[in-house]
Order: sequence, then structure tokens, then C-alpha cells
Amino acid sequence: MATRPFAGFEWMIAWRYLRAKRAEGGVSVMTWISLIGITLAVFALIATLSVRAGFRTEFVDTILGANAHVNVYSAGQVNEQGEVIRGFSDYDALSQRIAGVEGVTRAAPLVKGQVMASANDVSGLGDVYGIRLEDLKAIPRVGSGGEGNVDDLDRGIAIGAQMARDMGVSVGDRLRLTSANGVRTAFGTSPRVNAYEVVYIFSAGRYDIDKTRVYLPFAEAQSFFNREGLADEIEVMVQDPEQVDRYLPALSDAIGPEGLLWTWRDSSGSFLRALDVEDNVMFVILSVLVLIATMNIVSGLIMLVKNKGRDIGILRTMGLTEGSILRVFFICGAGTGIVGTLMGVILGCLFAVYIDPIFSLVNYVSGGGVWDPEIRGIYHLPAKLQLSDVLSAVSLSLGLSFIITIFPARRAARMNPVEALRYE
Repeated sequence: MATRPFAGFEWMIAWRYLRAKRAEGGVSVMTWISLIGITLAVFALIATLSVRAGFRTEFVDTILGANAHVNVYSAGQVNEQGEVIRGFSDYDALSQRIAGVEGVTRAAPLVKGQVMASANDVSGLGDVYGIRLEDLKAIPRVGSGGEGNVDDLDRGIAIGAQMARDMGVSVGDRLRLTSANGVRTAFGTSPRVNAYEVVYIFSAGRYDIDKTRVYLPFAEAQSFFNREGLADEIEVMVQDPEQVDRYLPALSDAIGPEGLLWTWRDSSGSFLRALDVEDNVMFVILSVLVLIATMNIVSGLIMLVKNKGRDIGILRTMGLTEGSILRVFFICGAGTGIVGTLMGVILGCLFAVYIDPIFSLVNYVSGGGVWDPEIRGIYHLPAKLQLSDVLSAVSLSLGLSFIITIFPARRAARMNPVEALRYE
């Protein structure tokens, strides 16, 4: 007899088969195995995709939050003595020209150098950035929210939180900076040593920045590094740093032949490309994991078809079509896939939302030290739940569940009722 697809009785028969008791062939056990396998596979896929997205976002945010989107370097100028001078003497005019480019939000001259920082008998390398106060306050992850008062920069220095911990200093203490390129005398150049009061301690969110970064007033940095009247580079911020390449032609026209451009993608591009490759590989690997989990549905359905051969023969003699039998067993397999996918999505989303307390518990149970910021560069394991990642996981799981279910369901539909009832 012809019936409409997925009629009520087909759902009823499928439900009875799914909750079959162990004495009837152990089908319910296989159903639970399939359900748990799909749940864990989808959970692992969503959790991995969310951590991947969070890690990339956190890494890019920390780069863009404390570093320039574009650095303008000097190509070199030859003075009257024939010496090549690296730096910009007209840095204020150049900064104004760059700031006038459409899409540029800030252009600031910098003086940069490396020093040996020391305090309390502890020493370490430091990267000094000579910067004006208004430009420092405009840096998103540095200019606000720190310890101390950033407005006091004119009478001291600002350092990273990790450097402050390593050196054992706090706001009001003094930090000694030593530069090899120091005082010029008749006998050569001797190191320059100055002690500065720490007036501000910031946290940029990245271990390597917080451990080495030091901000000096712009004029003081010029004097400290013998760069009077010069700026080493121009720090440029743009509206859309993800599309930084489209600003380069206009910036090149603004700086002319005397400048060279270096974007944040140039400095971190290899790491981002490695992340993209890793993302693709992890998605493929976890997709195979979902496929393996859905294969359990095939095992369960094959056992179900074998155990319900007599029922199939009776249903066929009662008038059920091959299509109805196929849909009954398709519902059995697809239902397992849908429920498992839904449970996996719930677990994966909960993991992404509550990753901080979960990770804290893991860190506590393991005795600490699971996440070393000195190695990974950021202070915690981030996660970012994205709708596209959830939809990708759901589509993959449901698609594989539906496709794989068709084969054992067709086998059941094509079973000969005479053969099924011959030995009954």
C-alpha cells in the first residue's frame, strides 16, 4: 500500500526498534555506543575549532593592540660628511602627511633601542620605545588600565608587568637602563647608564611584550640613544588592520622614496600561515573522527536488520513498500545521528563558554604549570565560539550520519520477505 513519506507509523516502528531490549539482540547497546561516539566527536570538533579561533583572535589582538599596523623605516640619508644616517629628521611633517592618508588613524614618530635593564640585583634585556605621551595613551592595550598614572611619563618610564615582576619593582621604584651606544668621548663611546622612576606598569596581554617593553619620553629617548633631531621610525595605525595591504599604495605615495614599509603581516605572517595550515589539518583529522563515530551507526543498523528480519518479512507481507522499510531504518540511524550531534553541540558550546573555569580545574588537578606563557606567548587558553564553526560541525556530522544510514536501510528494504520468513 502507498503511504505518505515518514508517516506516523514509520516513526512508531523506528522508535520501538531503537529501544529494543538487550534480550532482543543488544541493539540498544549499539545505539548507545553510536550516540556517545557521535556526541564526543562533535564535541571535540567544536571545542577544537573554538580554541583555534580564540587563539588566532587573541594572537592578532595582542599584536595589533601593542604594535604598529605599519612601520615606516628610513631608507637612509647621506650627510655632508658622507655618512649614512638612518632615521627621519622631518619626522613631524612626515607624520602629518601619513596621518592625512585615508584610513590612517594615527601616525607617531618613535625612537627605538635595546638596553640592559636592572634593579634589585636582577638584569634583563629591554626594548625601549621613545614615544610622546599622547601617542602612548592611544595604544589600546597599553595606554590605559595599567598600574600607576600614565600621565606621569614625562618624569619617568613605563614598563611591562612581567618585567616589573622579574625585576621586583613597582610604581615609584627606580629602574636602571644601560645602553652600549652611549656617551661619545675622545677615547670612544662608553656605555650610558641612567636610572628612571617607574611611573606606569602595563599589561599588553603577551608575555614577550610585557617582559621586555619599556616606554621612555620621546625627547629623553633621543638624548639617551644619541638620536637628537631624529626619529628611527613612524608607527602607523589604520582603521582595518586585517586589510592593511590596501593602504600601502597611498602610504608609499605619502612617504616618498625615503621610507620603507613593513606591516604587521610581514612580521607575523609566517606564524599566521602556520596557524591556517594547522587549522585545515585539524579539521580534516577531526572530520575523520566524526566519520569513525558515524560508522558505529552502520554496525548498529546491520545488527538491527539482522535481528529484525522476521519483522521485516511480516511488514512486507502486510503491504509495506520498500520505501517504507527504508524510511523506518533511516529514521533509526538518522535519529541517533541527530541526537548525538545535538548533545555534542551543547557540550562543545558549554566548553567554549566556560573554558576558563574548566582550564583552572585542570590546572589545579595537575598541580599547575599546564600553560606556560613564556612558551606560548599569551597568558591563558582562549576560545571563541563562532556560528560558522558550529554550523560546519553540525553539517559534517548530520551529513555523514544521513549518508551512511542509507546503505543498511536499503539492504533492509530489499530483503525478500519469503527468505526472511522461510525458517520462521
